[in-house]
Amino acid sequence: MKHVSILVPKGNAILSSVVGPYKILSAANRFLKSTGVRNDDFFDIHLVGLDSDQSLYNGLFSIHCNKTIDQVNKTDLILIPALRTEKLVEELQLNQPYVDWIINQRNRNNAEVASMCLGAFVLARTGLVDGKQCSTHWAAMEVFKRMYPQVNLVSNKIVTEEDGIYTSGGAYSFLNLMIHLVEKYCGREAAIYLSKFFEIEIDRKDQNQFVIFQGQKEHDDTAIKAAQNYIEDNVNDKISVEELAQKFAISSRNFVRRFKKATQNTPLEYIQRVKVEAAKRSLETTQQNVNEIMYQVGYADQKAFRTVFKKYVGLSPVAYKTKYNRSQLEYQGSNSW
Repeated sequence: MKHVSILVPKGNAILSSVVGPYKILSAANRFLKSTGVRNDDFFDIHLVGLDSDQSLYNGLFSIHCNKTIDQVNKTDLILIPALRTEKLVEELQLNQPYVDWIINQRNRNNAEVASMCLGAFVLARTGLVDGKQCSTHWAAMEVFKRMYPQVNLVSNKIVTEEDGIYTSGGAYSFLNLMIHLVEKYCGREAAIYLSKFFEIEIDRKDQNQFVIFQGQKEHDDTAIKAAQNYIEDNVNDKISVEELAQKFAISSRNFVRRFKKATQNTPLEYIQRVKVEAAKRSLETTQQNVNEIMYQVGYADQKAFRTVFKKYVGLSPVAYKTKYNRSQLEYQGSNSW
C-alpha cells in the first residue's frame, strides 16, 4: 500500500487539482480490485491540510482534511495542487509550513513529490528541484524564472520526472501527471483503462501549442521596452538584432545582454516568438495558406519558418491550422463521409 498525501493549500488553491487526483487514484484502486490484481486498496489516499477545514473560492467551497501535517509521520507520495495567481507571493508564505514538512518527509522517508501547475512554486521553495527539470503553467513561466533561476524550467513538457520528483504543466495537464503516476505504480493496463474512463489523452508530451506569448514587459529598462514595442509593431518586417541595437543607440553586445536580462529571451528569440504568435493568429482565423502567412510575418524560407514555428509551438504550421481553424474543420467535415 502506498500512502498518498494530497495537500490542501491555504488561500486560493485550485479545487480541481485536489479533487481530480483523489478521483483518479480512487478509480485506480477500484480497477486493481475489479481485475483481481489486489484485494485491497493500493493507494491509501489522504487530504492533508495545515488545518482540518479549508475554505476555497471566497467561501463557495470547503474541503475537510482527514489529516493535518502534524498527524502524518510517514508518507510515500506528496501531491502539491495548483495555487491561483492572485496574491501568489503572499500565499506562498502562507503555505510555508508545507515546505518544511515536504523537506522533512523527503529527507527522513525518501517521499516522492509531485507538483501540479503553479504548485511548482511551492515545490521550488523546497530546493528539491534545484538543477532539475521542472514544468509549470506557461503563463507563469517568466515569474518562475525570476523567482527560481536555479531551477531548470522546461517550457514545453507536460510532465517531468527526475529522481522521484514530478511536475506537470498548466491547468488540467495534472490529469496527464496522474495517468503517468498510475502507469508507474500500477502498470500500463491500468493507465490505459483510466485514460479511457476519464477521457484523458494518454502520453501527451508537449504543452507549447497552448502557449500564448504576451511579451515580457514587467521590467524597468525603457530602451528595451521600446525595442520590444518596435518588434511587435513591425512584425511583417525582417528585423536584425544589429539594426535594433543601432536604432536604440546601444552597442550590439550590450543590447543583447540588457534584452536578455529584462525579458529572459535573447532579441532573436523575442523576434521569433512575436512572429510565431502573429502567424498562429492568422492560422486560427483566416483561410490564407501557410506560405501567405509566412510572408506576412517576414519569412521567405519555408524550411526556416517551419523549423522556428515547430520549435515554439510543437506542431507544424499545417498541423496547427488543421487543429485550430474552425473554417478548416468545417470544410473538411463537409467533404468527409
